[in-house]
Amino acid sequence: MNNSTKHSQRIDKMNIDFPPPSKGTYNNAGSSRRLAAYLEHEDMERIEKGFYTEGFFNLTEENLYKSQVVKDIDNNKAQLLKTDAKFYAIHISPSKKELKAMGSTKKEQTKAMKKYIREVVIPEYAKNFNKGLSVEDIKFYGKIHFDRDRSENNENNMHCHIIVSRKDQSNKSKLSPLTNHRNTKKGVVKGGFDRTNLFQQAEQGFDKLFNYGRPLPESFEYFNTMKNGSIADQIKMQERMNEYTHSLLHDDMNSISQSTSQSVNELSSESINKEVIQKKEEEKRNKRLRL
Repeated sequence: MNNSTKHSQRIDKMNIDFPPPSKGTYNNAGSSRRLAAYLEHEDMERIEKGFYTEGFFNLTEENLYKSQVVKDIDNNKAQLLKTDAKFYAIHISPSKKELKAMGSTKKEQTKAMKKYIREVVIPEYAKNFNKGLSVEDIKFYGKIHFDRDRSENNENNMHCHIIVSRKDQSNKSKLSPLTNHRNTKKGVVKGGFDRTNLFQQAEQGFDKLFNYGRPLPESFEYFNTMKNGSIADQIKMQERMNEYTHSLLHDDMNSISQSTSQSVNELSSESINKEVIQKKEEEKRNKRLRL
């Protein structure tokens, strides 16, 4: 997971990021209409090709219309100033291996993605504000895309976009996942948001939900340490990586050895069987000669 917004770049692990607000599609100081319209851009192309599409979804509902999403998000802005953020966007992009763990067909993967968003991502998002919030307190809408812009290979490129309101469901509490505060207990800002912890918990939740055995090189811990950790932490992580690689080589050698032993045993058995057959045929010939 990292904060890159380049959809065409594929990595070997789950990628969760928060696109920074901009003057274009991700301008979040006004209406969510532009972003919602962008999230529907894939639908017409898929319909023309005869492929099925998915409408917007939230915690409990599916196949919702864009107009409902825009109305609900835009009206949930009590006490926000004109220039304040009204909503945020989240991207969730599983790797090819993770998608395989989610299902063998697009429909299976779609169902699994919604389950992951509802049961892992949004609950962890709520917890990380450290305000005692639950998944029911978060106003969000998700939209699943099946292709990735500018990607040469659109196979296994399913990902999900989420629009999440700046205010909670009660329209009372302000929630910002881009704040630099973390679990602040004094001062004007209470709570905060720990993005690093969110990424870790979302990854662990994925592995548990889909029974996914995550190799060390695919873990957020590895990527984060090698990118942001101290030299000492990076050295320790590299040592763990070396041990991990060595264990894989050891397992491969054992597998080769077992396979070789099995082949030798099969050859020995085959050789013995041939000898037995040859002896029996020779005995038959001798009998015929005596007759």
